[in-house]
Amino acid sequence: MAAGTGLPPQLIKYWTVGPGAAKIGGWGHAGDYAACVKEVQSEATESGHPLPDHVIHGLCATLHKIATGARPGHAPAEGG
Repeated sequence: MAAGTGLPPQLIKYWTVGPGAAKIGGWGHAGDYAACVKEVQSEATESGHPLPDHVIHGLCATLHKIATGARPGHAPAEGG
């Protein structure tokens, strides 16, 4: 688990700099958070384990903070 997140490092790497980040279109631009929500739900559903909305939103908010250093909507390129 990555310190303070409760998330495995492999998951963080996948979604912040790996193939998951590529599916999102990269972090730090308008729409990155919504793309994260869409892509995470798509992968979770594909694996047969759809996640509740509150879980996906929490995960994407955490990943956004890790990837950009800011909350969703507040990264420098997002005008925050």
